[in-house]
Amino acid sequence: MQKTLIDIFAGCGGLSLGLEQAGFKVIYANEINPICANTFKKNIKIENNDFYVGDINNLVKDLKENKKRFKDVDLVSGGPPCQGFSMANRQRIIDDPRNILYKAYLEFLSIVKPKFFLMENVKGMANKIDEIFEDFHDVLGNTYDMSYKILNAKDFGIPQNRERLFIIGNCTGVKSSKIFDNLQNNEYKSYVLHDAISDLPPLGINRIKNKTSIENNEVGYFQREYDYLHTEYNEYVNNGKKVNNLYNHKNRYNNERDIKIYSLLPQGENSLHSSIADIMPYKTRNHIFKDKYFKLKYDDVCKTITSHMKFDCNMYIHPTQPRGLSAREAARVQTFPDDFIFMGPQNSWYMQIGNAVPVKLAKIIGGELIRWL
Repeated sequence: MQKTLIDIFAGCGGLSLGLEQAGFKVIYANEINPICANTFKKNIKIENNDFYVGDINNLVKDLKENKKRFKDVDLVSGGPPCQGFSMANRQRIIDDPRNILYKAYLEFLSIVKPKFFLMENVKGMANKIDEIFEDFHDVLGNTYDMSYKILNAKDFGIPQNRERLFIIGNCTGVKSSKIFDNLQNNEYKSYVLHDAISDLPPLGINRIKNKTSIENNEVGYFQREYDYLHTEYNEYVNNGKKVNNLYNHKNRYNNERDIKIYSLLPQGENSLHSSIADIMPYKTRNHIFKDKYFKLKYDDVCKTITSHMKFDCNMYIHPTQPRGLSAREAARVQTFPDDFIFMGPQNSWYMQIGNAVPVKLAKIIGGELIRWL
């Protein structure tokens, strides 16, 4: 029998998809952004009535008023946006008005009482981990054994330097620290950026501004038929499944100065490199903007894929082509399968990908949770 999963702050579904691949069944999900919700529902099997698009505080209210009930849930996952966790901030996290979603997450857990919960967030939250654990105990009581680790995706077969805080709690009598020990004691195949994206078709230069609807071999396509080359990595992300279409592989507009910078900058170099000194637009503020431009290295893992890519891809310059990464290439780095379709405007594809948990990391964590369940 499949283990049940509720995913809140679900985003486009990276965490859910990985946990689903591990053996969980998504029985309910919540996400406030309708574009992310559309992507989730496009790719992960779930009934419309089982996906709440809206504020989690309203969902918690319905639970408190017994308008909505969940029974015997195995896992609740999610990463509530949490801004007020600086060491300089003397106010408790749970009392900071910026962290109302974090408080709602705890309330949701206290009502649903899952056997396990999994929380993912930025690594900076570890600065206040003692306070966070106090919050959990204040709201949940002493029912849950909890542990945390900062995990780097590159240590788990993901070609990306991505550090995130993970908290696992359970009320089944298991030592949650043992789960993290098992995760870190296993060996995982390592991949670099070349493995992840080199088999995808090249794209040209996009000089057409504000025309994201245009599709051709230069700027790419939202969807096109494609005969994939067989590689170990695309077998890995696609779970051996043959995919006949290429999705979300589009280039974005760049001005002539950026195109020249993209062409001249060597792999692994940033804005301070001598090759672009005469055309760098921020020379007087190099100490601030040294990473304004960065060309990725084929023989290394990718830098952290973030939602900032929705604004530009200057920090994610393709190693051999004078352009930024396409959304599909960013998705490959995040280990999304090639038939996972990102909905909405082109810039939003990057936001969805950057905010997601790498699918294969979610699968690895989920597989360990399944063992204990």
